[in-house]
Amino acid sequence: MEPLKHMYTPELLEGFALKVSSVYPAFNQQDFLQAVFDSGWESRELKDRYRHIAQLLAGFLPADYDEAIQILEGLTGECRGFPYIFFPEFVSLFGLEHWDTSLRALRSFTPSSSSEFAVRPFIELDQERMLAQMLAWTQDPDEHVRRLASEGCRPRLPWGKPLRRLIADPLPLLPILNALLQDESEYVRRSVANNLNDISKDHPEVVLKLAAAHLGASRDTDRLLKHACRTLLKKGSPDALRIFGFGSGDLHTLVDIGELRIEPETIRLGEQLRFSFRLAASLPASFRLQYAIDYVKANGKTAAKRFHLPERKAFSGAEVISWSVTVKDFTTRKHYPGYHRVSILVNGEERAFAGFMLEIPGE
Repeated sequence: MEPLKHMYTPELLEGFALKVSSVYPAFNQQDFLQAVFDSGWESRELKDRYRHIAQLLAGFLPADYDEAIQILEGLTGECRGFPYIFFPEFVSLFGLEHWDTSLRALRSFTPSSSSEFAVRPFIELDQERMLAQMLAWTQDPDEHVRRLASEGCRPRLPWGKPLRRLIADPLPLLPILNALLQDESEYVRRSVANNLNDISKDHPEVVLKLAAAHLGASRDTDRLLKHACRTLLKKGSPDALRIFGFGSGDLHTLVDIGELRIEPETIRLGEQLRFSFRLAASLPASFRLQYAIDYVKANGKTAAKRFHLPERKAFSGAEVISWSVTVKDFTTRKHYPGYHRVSILVNGEERAFAGFMLEIPGE
């Protein structure tokens, strides 16, 4: 898969430069493109590339910030898609002293790309003022703007700088998230769930209280709340399991995991690992099943990674469950040779384990 940073092709930026010059004739297309594709361009990663473009725009657009923003706002209909995230980045770099213009621009830009990263410096500068604006955005008719209200203030937004004040105290976020819990857009609701999941990593009690209060409001809200509690459920939080109907009764007595088999016992990177086990329950029981693999790290130690298996509701009787997984490298995970442990968990509790050897050619 080609790295996302390669979306900034000469053709895309030439097209952008042409669009700017059509509404602002003083824009020097050739000098702008030469400045973009400078000697350091190839070494820049995605975020550095769109920030580099945004910084350069300040030298080619009018020096007056309001005039520059008007030009960019006029191009939002033609400049659509994630590559144009340098529009809101321009706001985050040069608009912190121009709140009214900047907030209007961020709202204008987000349907065309995304302002979720650009709002964060404003939150850091004046949290109360910015969260009040985001609360107002929860009532916007555009789902992209409503999503911005929740996505932009995620305490631990991936690729974004952590909002440490909100990590320490997430309560100021609750009016925004409560306003969007039953939003008509799944796009918005998923963002709310992700925000709540961020909060659950530092303040599980806040999210559990909210989930218990709103569970049953609607099918969509229930799905949102379960997704919001996914980290807690994955860790086997007793309170989270109870809220969502798992774990009633003595599962250690009721549910049995046996006959765990792994094949082959030795595999190479890129090959498929298969495992099976027998699941049995003497009486109807509801529980979550997971498997975990203790991956070998570069230092020879291991770190477990948990994965979902189908949940069981009022399960009784017995069945054999078979599963397979291809062991291959990802951008987020590199494999190392050695003994890897596979375990089966019921509501986060390990109930059976076995292992396999991973061989990596050349290592």
